[in-house]
Amino acid sequence: MGAMPDRHPISRRAFLKGGAAFLLGAPYIIPSKVWGAKKRISPSNRIVMGTIGVGGQGTGDMENFLWSDTVQMVAVCDVDRKHREDAQKKVEKHYSENKPGGPWKGCASYNDFRELLARDDIDAVLIATPDHWHASISIDACEAGKDVYCEKPMTLYWEEAKQVAEVVRRTGRVFQVGVQSTSDDVWWQANRLIREGAIGKVLWSQSGYCRNSRGGEWNWGLDENCSPQNLDWDLWLGPAPKRPFDKERFFRFRKYWDYSGGIATDLFFHALGHMAIALGPEFPRRVSASGGIYSFPDREVPDTFHSVIDYPSNHTVILASSMANRQGLPEVIRGHEATMTFEGGQVVIRPEDEYQGERPEVRVSPQPRADHTINWLDCIRSREKPDCDAETGYRVAVAISLGVKAYREQKVIEFDPEKEEVVG
Repeated sequence: MGAMPDRHPISRRAFLKGGAAFLLGAPYIIPSKVWGAKKRISPSNRIVMGTIGVGGQGTGDMENFLWSDTVQMVAVCDVDRKHREDAQKKVEKHYSENKPGGPWKGCASYNDFRELLARDDIDAVLIATPDHWHASISIDACEAGKDVYCEKPMTLYWEEAKQVAEVVRRTGRVFQVGVQSTSDDVWWQANRLIREGAIGKVLWSQSGYCRNSRGGEWNWGLDENCSPQNLDWDLWLGPAPKRPFDKERFFRFRKYWDYSGGIATDLFFHALGHMAIALGPEFPRRVSASGGIYSFPDREVPDTFHSVIDYPSNHTVILASSMANRQGLPEVIRGHEATMTFEGGQVVIRPEDEYQGERPEVRVSPQPRADHTINWLDCIRSREKPDCDAETGYRVAVAISLGVKAYREQKVIEFDPEKEEVVG
């Protein structure tokens, strides 16, 4: 399992304070009039975007934005030459076959995200890099005056999420964490019902994410032609520890602690993200975790992982997951007077025996609601908070990150929600 290092890889704090240039030894070449500027949407009401990280997930997310009539994708960035060239071709093919909603100047391709952020014609960016880069790029994008859609997890470490939230607050950027289910209305209906007292005092909830990957979760295919000649390995490592070039780590990064929290950051962020909408986001006060590598020894992160999160409101969330068996826990929120489940797309409330007769069974259907990407685009125009904003993401990130810390250090982690710091 291995204990976590006494300090996060930055001197992770120094890395984030100084940005990517601190580690790479390269100065930012960004005009002062752009860095930190308050960006405005183009006069035509188009949102001009760039995508940073166009591997599998990044390309899929980018294609979603391409189909928005009010988005123009004008830049892609990736340290892998093949990834960025393929993405650039996808964008150009799309706009050659579909009207882009106004004059379009083509799609630029960058190896270094700093060059993309230096462009003063870009309003917003999609960040879909490996987890260990989320914090630094998010911070730099906000400082550059860009609104941000950052794939989950918000960050790899909770301290990074705190820094991102502080920068978003200060710069006034519209920041959306890519937990798509947080825009499903069923969770907002659940939140309303809980606030109205439909289940009484909330006691404990369960969620999780189970899959059965015969060959081992995250064992994606390797590009045998990938090499340091067409991949900027040092830039990809970024704030992570220096290592020799390794295709396995590049293409299957979720298996390694340096770049990912495994199940916790990849999957639990989804589960706890929408639970946070239903319950209301809180900082945890205590987190414990267990599990192990039970089926797939070719990795550092566990293939079976469970976390128990206690909150100051006297409420506990239990998250359970295995990548070797798909029979997971149903999502349930238990109150003193009734229990809330999610069945057939509805919120279902069944009263406890002691309250039957006083409280009828309730079934509530979700109402139409903009999907996650549209919600973010709408909020860029209105300057309102999106569904999974930086504050919500920060609170979820603390619980997720401390679960990883508890597992790796084999101890219960206490957190002070008032001081926003780990106890001891």
